[in-house]
Order: sequence, then structure tokens, then C-alpha cells
Amino acid sequence: MDTDLGEFLQSRRARIAPADAGLREYGRRRVPGLRREEVAQLAGVSVDYYIRLEQGRGRNASDAVLDAVARALRLTDPERLHLYALARPTGTRPVASGGVYQSTVREGTRLVLDALTAPAFVLGRRMDVIAWNALGDKVSGFSSVPAEERNQARYLFLNPVAPEFYPDWETVAVETAAFLRRDAGLHPDDPALHVLVDELSERSADFRRIWGAHPVKEKTHGGKRIQHPEAGLLDMGYESLLLPGDPDQLLVVYTAVPGSATAAALDALSESVTNAHV
Repeated sequence: MDTDLGEFLQSRRARIAPADAGLREYGRRRVPGLRREEVAQLAGVSVDYYIRLEQGRGRNASDAVLDAVARALRLTDPERLHLYALARPTGTRPVASGGVYQSTVREGTRLVLDALTAPAFVLGRRMDVIAWNALGDKVSGFSSVPAEERNQARYLFLNPVAPEFYPDWETVAVETAAFLRRDAGLHPDDPALHVLVDELSERSADFRRIWGAHPVKEKTHGGKRIQHPEAGLLDMGYESLLLPGDPDQLLVVYTAVPGSATAAALDALSESVTNAHV
């Protein structure tokens, strides 16, 4: 985890040019971005203190110091929270049901899923897909995947058809790795997460490339294009909602603009699902 903190800070200072930070460039730079002493200057801390922080020896860093470093490195809100998680690892977060992670959904959540007319599914920790409704299954084919492989990151980086299914594969891949990286910061002692990251790193050069850049992002909302084998190109939006009482579970709902070709295609898929159960 100390290594993760150092690599994260290094990746973030590498993306900021001195001129963009209002600093004069001097001397020859062996690596791009800000030097350690420049980050320390911008954050208002000593160089020695910042070096200790990058080396993972700043466990007693105050909120003020971490916020100052976050401002100096121009971190986004998810990146700032990731910095806190790495600088102050406390094991896994307290979660529902006495602190035990729930890998299945509550009955109430299942009823909500089935009541939705839009494609929907629930992501658990490590981007495991743990529940879905009928239209969500029709769009993404979750039920056709063995339970132990039902994971968004594993599908995206290890399934050879993923680049065809997602026309914007690179964008989706970065977002997926960024969300997985956020999960790693929140749950540094999750052995299953380490196994997953090790497997993806060993088997996918693309994952190694993207993971090495330390992207961090929450999965809140956005767009998703899917090349569906029956319906053709689906150009959808998505909204993600943390489930009350289950902070490790995320409800993802796909949306389509009313009257659009995608809305019509989803209606057709929904009708086929209904007819299949008649």
C-alpha cells in the first residue's frame, strides 16, 4: 500500500507542467511534470515532509496537509478521497450486516430491480455483477456467464468479444480500471481484489497499461454505447445509485432518450423478454 501511495502521487505530479502551476522551469528534467520540491512548495510543506509522504511514511498527515497536497496536484474529488484512503489505510470499511460484505442483494432490492422497466443491474465489490433484472440480462447477457466470472473488469479485459460489444472500448476500459482502483483504495486488505488485479495484470497488457496510470473515478453517471447482437447499436446513458444500507452495492440503470432509436430497440427487447415468459 505504501507503494500505491507513492506511485499515485508520482503519477499525479507527472501530469502537471510547471508553467501550468505558475512555476518557472529551471534545469533539465529527467521526468515530466512537477518535481517533489515543487509540489512541496505549492502545498506549503517541507520537501522532507512531502518525500516522506510519497514514501508512505506520512501516516499522521493532517487533513490540512492532505488537502493542500490535493490542491497542489489538482486532484478531483474522487482522487482526493483516494489520497486519504491510501495515506490512512484502515482496512476495509464498516459495511452493513455487522461489517460483513454482502455479495447478494436484499429482497427489497430484488423487488426494485424487477419493478424497473429499464435495463438495470447491481454491482458489488470488485465490480462483481450480483443481480440484474430481465431486460438488463437481455442487454448484457449476465446469466450466460459462469457465476465465478461474472465481473465487469474481467469481462472487459479478458473476453475477446468485449471490444466488439463496447465500440468505445478504451473509454470504458479506463473508467472500469478507475473504479476498480477506487475500490482498491477503500479496501486495501481485500484478498479477492488482490487476486483479481494480479490476474488482470498477468493476462492483459491493456490492463497493465491503464492500471499503471493510476486512474481513479467514481461510477456516477455517463454514457454507454453497446453493439447488441440482436438490437444493433444501443446509445444509452446510465445512472448509478449507492443502495442505502448496502454501501458496497451500486444500482446501475441504463436510460434512453424517449423517441430515439435506442428507446425503440429497448422496447423491442423488452417485448421479446415478455413473450419468452408467456
